Amino acid sequence: MIRRDVLKSLVALAAVPTAALAEEPGLRLGDKATPFDAETVRTRARGMAAEPYAPRPQIPESWRNLTYDQYRKIWFDSRNALWEGTDRPQRVDVFPPGLYFPQAVEVNVVEGNAARPLRFDMSVFDTTDKFPNVEIDDTLGYSGLRLRAELEKPGIFQEYAVFQGASYFRGIGSGEIYGLSARGLALKTGDPSGEEFPDFTAFWLEAPAPGSATQILHALLDSPSCTGAFRFEITHGSVLRMAVEAEVFAREDITHLGIAPLTSMFLFDDTMRQRFSDFRPAVHDSDGLLIHNGAGEVIWRPLSNPTTLQISAFSDNNPRGFGLCQRKRDFSDFNDLEALYHNRPAVWITPGEGWGAGSVTLVEIPADLEIYDNIVCYWRPSQRLKAGEAHRLTYTLDWGADPVAPSANVPVKVLNTAMGGRPEGGQIIAIDFADSPDVPDDLSEVEIILRSNAGEVTPGIVQRNPETNGPRLAFTFQPGEAALAEFRAQLRLNGEPLSEVWLYRWTKA
Repeated sequence: MIRRDVLKSLVALAAVPTAALAEEPGLRLGDKATPFDAETVRTRARGMAAEPYAPRPQIPESWRNLTYDQYRKIWFDSRNALWEGTDRPQRVDVFPPGLYFPQAVEVNVVEGNAARPLRFDMSVFDTTDKFPNVEIDDTLGYSGLRLRAELEKPGIFQEYAVFQGASYFRGIGSGEIYGLSARGLALKTGDPSGEEFPDFTAFWLEAPAPGSATQILHALLDSPSCTGAFRFEITHGSVLRMAVEAEVFAREDITHLGIAPLTSMFLFDDTMRQRFSDFRPAVHDSDGLLIHNGAGEVIWRPLSNPTTLQISAFSDNNPRGFGLCQRKRDFSDFNDLEALYHNRPAVWITPGEGWGAGSVTLVEIPADLEIYDNIVCYWRPSQRLKAGEAHRLTYTLDWGADPVAPSANVPVKVLNTAMGGRPEGGQIIAIDFADSPDVPDDLSEVEIILRSNAGEVTPGIVQRNPETNGPRLAFTFQPGEAALAEFRAQLRLNGEPLSEVWLYRWTKA
């Protein structure tokens, strides 16, 4: 989906000076309270799954037809935030409907065992005199919410998570800026029939206890294929942790279910500089897929921007974790004063129980501009979910610069992959690994494991990179008539893994 404009608009909205306070500032709760407990959302989702899918009504056309520039002229006044002026440790902002968000999302606040809805109120927003007249009716509601807390300084509430648009949500560790997104579910991603995008249609925010760094958020998911009940336990910090409990209820047979999906952007890096005329050496929110599989291997798969749709499935049984990472962390890696790609978070997903057989699936979509999210990854169970069945699971998402290191004895990470053509034909491929005390001074002791399923590769050599002080593996690849080749490389020492397993799919441009 196109999300760059949305992100830029949200940043712009937050930066606009606020106007005078309304006479009665603040988000307002409805008068009617309903009982709420741990089973409320699950019961509602189960009941909805037994009925045919019914799309939510759309908001008035005057809102749906707002242009991008018009949408930027309405913004939430943070002085109207939920729990503003109280001793609650969280603040919650809401987003206006319209533009990319044509349907309202129900938002509720839970205190004790009762939930009350947030009423739609235009007075919580500020506008410029250029904002057009729009219709107000019962279909209106907020399009999403933003969480803020005292991350770095007392009394300064900074944002750390946003839930807005379909089932998308984003998070950051303290001091970072938004990059990749997560989703509630991915359905039929890459299928010829087209992808199905479920929606979070309702949220319930539990009032946090004073002094708590944790916000509990419940979400109801709805889609033609299924419904879902989600519980997020969100704890901010240098690494933002989201502990997720979810149950999915199938309306129809689901053969392509994506669990814990992540969505990111990868335009180019050192593997394809020749395709882009750009002053920056790289442009991406994430540069690799990291997998800690059930067999204990740690796999690094650099991302790519292919010229045709590419889908890769890494078969596994009970994966220990996976995630999209941003390993380039220096400004000079991107040389971008505005986007600051070096400060985008990675996300690591840890299953809470055995997920059984399936595959970590990576979808790479061709893109020519950085406004497009063209990378998707998720866990795809081998067993289909039949109509009327439910699937329950738990997992955590850790958002940060290096959120979770796999608990395996593989100390040497892949830092970078570069490739380019040779005058006499073929490609030179160079893989830089990090420095580590486990790397011997004499690199001739290091064994190279290198394979390709197509073309010809040279045996490869290992040399020390004077800038990183880590080893570099370099080899030459002659594709011949091959249009696609799969590579696997690893450094070993005394018969044991020294580095991560490097996997790469080369495609002919």
